[in-house]
Amino acid sequence: MSNGSTLPRRALGRQLRKLRERAGLTQSAASRVAEISPQSYGRIEDGRVTKVMDLGLNALANVYNASDSERRLLLDLAQEIRASSPSGSGWWRAYDDAIAKGFDHYLALEEAANWVTSWQTAVVPGLLQTREYRRALTWATVPDSSPDETERILDVVMRRQDLLQRDDFRFEALLTEAVLGYGVGGSAVMEGQIKHLIERSEDSSVEIRIVPSEQDIPYGLNAGSFVLFSFPPLPTSKLQEPPVAYMEGLSGGLYMERASEVDKYSQEAQRIRHVALSASASRDLMLQVAKEQ
Repeated sequence: MSNGSTLPRRALGRQLRKLRERAGLTQSAASRVAEISPQSYGRIEDGRVTKVMDLGLNALANVYNASDSERRLLLDLAQEIRASSPSGSGWWRAYDDAIAKGFDHYLALEEAANWVTSWQTAVVPGLLQTREYRRALTWATVPDSSPDETERILDVVMRRQDLLQRDDFRFEALLTEAVLGYGVGGSAVMEGQIKHLIERSEDSSVEIRIVPSEQDIPYGLNAGSFVLFSFPPLPTSKLQEPPVAYMEGLSGGLYMERASEVDKYSQEAQRIRHVALSASASRDLMLQVAKEQ
């Protein structure tokens, strides 16, 4: 895995929290058992980067009265963490200067996912943007960036799109028709962007569906734009990592992992699919809009 162990770390944290709470112990008590600081133990349960030793996990399994299968799962997840990314980094570490604070977590989720659904009401999602379209957006959102800084930001966006070449990756873009109508960068840039969407829609890994403006039922509009990440089972433990929902705002992104929260976005995505045009009808609409540019 190239995701810097994001998924197995989160899975290990959830499993330890479940066992600890079942045993009725505090994090401070658990940290003493594992012979690490309370802060370090807290980071483990939060799924953050912290050294995880089998000796400490076995000690915790003992005091938690874990079953053999529960102990094996803890050790398997720890092994996944060690094997997944020895350097603890992803390709985006080379672009730290061009990535907004906290966005590295988004990139790790995107890289680890095998299915991403993006519902966008105003802009083309990053995985489908042309360089010129993204440049216009960047000039508007980061007006003080130098030309070199802007190009670095664009390099990150283009590098992310390598995901679309992966055999095990599927990207579903659900867009309002308004996304095609905004004049980002001018008519020439929009014409190029829409033609790019049409080309990408022919890829087996990409599905683009448009919700027409005349749609009577405004599914998705109240929810705002969001992204859903779904993941394959972890290779060793076979644990199925639950999906994650993401919403972006001016002050930063919001990640939702609770099943009750994610289910709301999954259900909203399903409602949006019901009112969206088919992939072929969406392609016809994009061809029509491109001719009008």
